[in-house]
Parts: sequence; structure tokens; C-alpha cells
Amino acid sequence: MNQEDGRVVSNFIMQTLWGKNLTIYGDGSQTRSFQYIHDLVDGLILLMARNYSEPVNLGNPEEFTIYEFARFVRDHVNRAASIRWMPATMDDPRKRRPDISRAKTFLGWQPRFSVSQGIQETVEYFRRNWRDAEALAGNSRGDVE
Repeated sequence: MNQEDGRVVSNFIMQTLWGKNLTIYGDGSQTRSFQYIHDLVDGLILLMARNYSEPVNLGNPEEFTIYEFARFVRDHVNRAASIRWMPATMDDPRKRRPDISRAKTFLGWQPRFSVSQGIQETVEYFRRNWRDAEALAGNSRGDVE
């Protein structure tokens, strides 16, 4: 995962690691579901091994509001981080939650990693790679906001 890919997970983690405010666009009530990469890979391997040609959603149906997720990341990374509210973007979907019923039925698959486990693993990954990136760049910080 790119630390500066402009997505909410990487943005929130990097903002808290860098001691910046977590930026929420809109009122924070829009929802998202978050999946750890190991679950996705496991699902893809199962899908490739089956003779099933219909669309299958591989995701985590546990849904968070953006505000809940910001607090969740802040509590896991840097409790001192504040939240900064910005105007909503025009193209931001209100809800994202996969229907994984086909994955359960036809693949016997469902996510194994909780969002908490995934965040802890991802934060550690970012911490390791951020240090490496800072050393290569002469300790300069990027601007993730």
C-alpha cells in the first residue's frame, strides 16, 4: 500500500504518524468497509481454484462511518490527533459495503482478519517503511492532507 495514495486508510494512518490532524471531508457519516490484504489474497486463490464464472465480491461487510474510522485509527495510532473537517467532495459515495453472499456460498470464504488486526498490521508496515523512506529522502516529510 502506498503511503500517499490518497485513500482514507493510508491518509489517516500517515496523518496520525506525522502528528497531523485527520482530515474528514463532509460530515463523516459516509460509510466504508475495510479489508486486510491477506483476506483478499485468500479469496482470490479460492476463486481461481473454482470453476465459477459469475461476479464475486471479496470484501469485509463490517461497515464504519468515516468519522468512526477516524476515531478508530486515532485510538490505535495517536490519541492526541485531532480531526479537521473539510467540505465534502462532489464525487464521494455515501456508502460502500460489499455483499459477500456469493463468496460465502460458492467459495466458503469470509474475512478472517478484524479491522483492528488489519490496522495494527498496516500501521506497523507504514512505520517500518516510513522510516526507510525518510532515511532515503533525508528525513523530509511529505504532506498527506
